[in-house]
Amino acid sequence: MDSQDTHSGSQRARWKQDPDGVRANILAVALREFSEHGLSGARMDEIAAKTRTSKRMIYYYFGDKEGLYQQVLEKAYGHVRDGEKELHLEDSTPVEALRQLVEFTFEHHRRNPDFIRLVMIENIHNGHYLRKSELIRSLNQTAISRIEAIYNNGVDMGLFREGILPVAIHWQISALSFFNVSNRMTFSQLFGGEIFDENGQRELRRQVADSVIRFVSKETDD
Repeated sequence: MDSQDTHSGSQRARWKQDPDGVRANILAVALREFSEHGLSGARMDEIAAKTRTSKRMIYYYFGDKEGLYQQVLEKAYGHVRDGEKELHLEDSTPVEALRQLVEFTFEHHRRNPDFIRLVMIENIHNGHYLRKSELIRSLNQTAISRIEAIYNNGVDMGLFREGILPVAIHWQISALSFFNVSNRMTFSQLFGGEIFDENGQRELRRQVADSVIRFVSKETDD
């Protein structure tokens, strides 16, 4: 048995012993490749070379490059939604729940720049692969429902003003958190990088949460 056969055999053994781990490894590597090179620029040979399996096995489980890309999208959005679920926002007051959600989103986005680049790439494709995914639509509807529950609770308690669409609150949170990553390079080149060091990011995160809370809060007399 030559070295190539031995390598192929070890790949098959890893897959059989830990199929979930190998699959997660493929998706993680593919996320980096797609976010860096786009759908058209990413190469399956390169993805396979950086994983614990073979290109043939990737095709077997994901169909083709587009199928892999779509599952990378689904995994990336699922990671965000899973993180939101773990916050247990239903146990907090409306204001505190909204602050936790904003700060989580801000932190998730800045610590996962590959996700931001992937979303930008999907916008270049006019959301084609998002539209094809029932899973992503379901995941994101859950995100809006979560905000709706917080907002309605705040309105009922007299804390939030009426007439705001939950999706508009989501837009505010996403826009502020997204720009912080998507435009970091150009913004820092033009205006300096102070706002992007740890102290600057901590203060900006607080300001973004304050801004969203002010957006929904009732005006009060001083």
